Amino acid sequence: MRKGFLENPNSSSILRNNQLFELNAVDVNYGRFKALSNISFSISVGEITFVTGKSGAGKTTLLNLLAGDLRADKGKVKLPSKKIFVSQVFQDLKLFKHLSVEENLWYAFDKSIYKSKNEFHKDMMELCSVLGIVDKLDLKIKDANGGLKQYCAILRALLSKPQVLLADEPTASLDKESALKLFELLNFYNVKKNLTVIWASHNRDLVKQFPGKIVHLESGRLIYSGHACFI
Repeated sequence: MRKGFLENPNSSSILRNNQLFELNAVDVNYGRFKALSNISFSISVGEITFVTGKSGAGKTTLLNLLAGDLRADKGKVKLPSKKIFVSQVFQDLKLFKHLSVEENLWYAFDKSIYKSKNEFHKDMMELCSVLGIVDKLDLKIKDANGGLKQYCAILRALLSKPQVLLADEPTASLDKESALKLFELLNFYNVKKNLTVIWASHNRDLVKQFPGKIVHLESGRLIYSGHACFI
């Protein structure tokens, strides 16, 4: 069984109104450089949270902190229980360049969450159809463009059936239409499967089109935390 997998999928409903992440007066420093300063906010189960800000604002540092890959230098950080499976898609997509798109997707297959390979293949083909990449499954990752690579990384994460998805600028290489497709797919997973989504993006105009809240950073400081429509 995969590490961190919630054995009973229905038990996620118990956490519906509970906080998965909570930061209280958090600082993160890289030497003398203060990457995050006095950050406080929380994220509950089933929320979509967009982390926005310009390049260098602290978005990647914040996501690394939420992923447990960084420790705070000051303040308190609450992370999800180990029973909650968190899937990550960061700027280093960690795809296997010598393998095809489909072969990379198959790395999400786990016997503890799929009854059979046929069930996994069905889910995989449905997702690929939604994003319009069925005809690109045989393409080697080393020959794929940036947009296809990002699609592959996101789909591989979704196929692992996480309770939480952390994604860092996953639409950076996508045009507006392709980015909207991806947003709509994650919104579907959020509504239908109660997926908690934490999504870093510099494109506030795009994220304002979707329900959820925004955590907006500037120079490592929290400028706004609230509903997207109010920013």
